[in-house]
Amino acid sequence: MDRFDAMQAFARVVEAGSFTKAAETLHMSKTTVTQLVQQLEARLRVKLLNRTTRKVNVTADGAAYYQRVIKLLADMEDAETSLPGASVSPSGRLRVDVPSPFARLILIPALPEFHARYPDIQIDMGVSDRIVDIIDENVDCVVRGGELLDQSLMARKVADLQLGVFAAPDYLARSGTPMHPQELEDSHHRVVAFLWARTGKPMPYALHNDKQSLQIKGRHVLAVDDGNAYLAAGLAGMGVLWLPRYMSDAPVSRGELVPLFEGWQLESMPLYIAYPPNRHISLKLRVFIDWVVELMA
Repeated sequence: MDRFDAMQAFARVVEAGSFTKAAETLHMSKTTVTQLVQQLEARLRVKLLNRTTRKVNVTADGAAYYQRVIKLLADMEDAETSLPGASVSPSGRLRVDVPSPFARLILIPALPEFHARYPDIQIDMGVSDRIVDIIDENVDCVVRGGELLDQSLMARKVADLQLGVFAAPDYLARSGTPMHPQELEDSHHRVVAFLWARTGKPMPYALHNDKQSLQIKGRHVLAVDDGNAYLAAGLAGMGVLWLPRYMSDAPVSRGELVPLFEGWQLESMPLYIAYPPNRHISLKLRVFIDWVVELMA
């Protein structure tokens, strides 16, 4: 038995809650992972996992051992990569999930530079605005905008996204240009509503100037749950949009969107990279997180 492989297999089973999912992420067969964990239990003479037909649960002894194992795995990797002459380069499969506009406009255009720097890392990228279960879906990290509600996750703040209010020239020609945010609540104006994954409902936006603070929701005839579709709806004249500047800069420069409400400000939106708690942070994940932070800086 290779003790390193056995500890790595055990840790991944704990994190995934499944021998099958752990085997997929380790690129091993389920049989091999099962045998490694069984050999580890035999060597320690301790039951680490309780297995049922549906789920794997860690025992009290297993939970204590897991905390020691992930620290040991991290220390071993640090020892290998910290030497001045070490030639270890990050490699392997990295599963990430990012919002669709962020992938299209920022991340994917910059990936050639990442690949040139780290040619042995394979990225499997989920592109969505849904809430991803990091543990059950075996995702290494997610990039998400807004405050994180799941306090169990580890997270690193990447940026504060500046927001603005915009509309297409066609929309303004039909409905008029609103001069005050409160006008968006009037019957002749429309917004494009964004359905937030946390609630499945549109959320009001907070605006303020030197004199007032407002919560504006607006009326809509179209609601979507995807950032690219949201932008497309605004460009098509379906209503007023609330956008991060990275999504609005190009359409504004081309005359496809018009900024509204000069003198009013929206709360900035934090952007985070989140990853599972207590999981050993592999070198490939560490360099990816550092690269995204560098990219956004």
